[in-house]
Formats: sequence, structure tokens, C-alpha cells
Amino acid sequence: MNSAHTRLGRWTALACGLGLVLSLVGCGTAGPETAAFPDSPTWTGPLSTGPTNGTSGSSPAAAVERFRVGDTVTVTFSGVEPPPPPHEERIKEDGTITLPMIGSVLAAGKTAGELQKEIQERYSRYYTRLTATVKSLERFYYVGGEVRSPGRFPWLGELTVTQAIQSAGDFTDFARKTRVLLVRADGSTVVVDCRKAIERPELDPKVMPGDRIHVPRRFW
Repeated sequence: MNSAHTRLGRWTALACGLGLVLSLVGCGTAGPETAAFPDSPTWTGPLSTGPTNGTSGSSPAAAVERFRVGDTVTVTFSGVEPPPPPHEERIKEDGTITLPMIGSVLAAGKTAGELQKEIQERYSRYYTRLTATVKSLERFYYVGGEVRSPGRFPWLGELTVTQAIQSAGDFTDFARKTRVLLVRADGSTVVVDCRKAIERPELDPKVMPGDRIHVPRRFW
């Protein structure tokens, strides 16, 4: 009887020890409820914020080189005598401009070089040595919400969100500076904490032509 009790005690101790080990191992594994997700997209550095001009993974800087609907395009010609007259036109809603002799040409989404090449190729049936030069005019960005002078502003070169807000007269007293919304021309959005961006330039995203900045109002 004593031998049987001894064996039973050993098995009980072994089982308890195994259960203790398993429980300790289980404590080191996080369950799915521990995963955390941000409640909104925020600017965390110079990474891409989304597709630009339909190309996944493009950086915001790449958008500077490509024409958009509403841009004014000027085309001048040289290399032949007499050259065709200069042509200036705002890109239509369908993304095209219309040139004499060659008709409709898709401009939106192209760089100046790409558009020049296509125009020259289309005109080559009429001119063998024609050179086309394409430029864009009147590029703008927009600032609205809780700024002192909201409106449309000419895009003249490299510009950040905080600089764009300063160009609009700076924040009002009711501005929510930590949740400024930057809406890209392609529809992608970024939430910018301007208080941190002032101290850390890498958190201050660049503004591209056609971008819109909205400064919300504080709730208190």
C-alpha cells in the first residue's frame, strides 16, 4: 500500500510540474487582442503616402514632374521656318489638350519631356525638323479651415505644410494644430501634427501643386 501511495505521489508531482511549465510558456505568448493599430494615417517621415498619378509606391516629389487636369500648358515650336504659332491651353477634364493640325493629345499624367516627345512625333508627318518645347504655368495649392487668410496660392517651388500655413496668415486661435489634413491631388491623405513638424523637419511633408491643406477647429 505504501509503495502504491509513493508511486501515485510521484506521478502527481510530475503532472503538477509539467502544468507549471506549460503555464509559464503560455504567459510569454501575446494573444491577438494585444495588437494595436493607428486610428488614422499620420506623417512619420519621408516615406510615400500613397499612389501618385496611378503608380503605386511613387513619392510625392515625383508628382511635381507630371501634368494634372487644370494645369495650363504652353507649347512653343522652333527648328523650322516659319514655325507653328505658340499654343497655350488649360488641360481639360478628360486630360487632353487640342493642338492645330494634330488634334487631341493626352497631357495629364505625363512629364514635360514625355508630352514634348509625343507632340513632335505627331507633327513629324508635317515637319521633319520641328522641335516642341512644353512648359506648365499657374500651379497652385490650397489652404483652408482655421487659418487667417484661406485661399489659393501659387506653387513656386519646394514648400512644406507648415510653410504653406504660414503663407495663409498662420493658424487662428481656434486651430487644431495636431490634426492638420493634407489632401494630395491624387486623393491620398496625410494627417500632420504641426507642433511636432516645427521641431522635426522630417515630419513636415512637402506640398505639391494641386494639394489641399485643411486646418480643423478645436473642440474646446
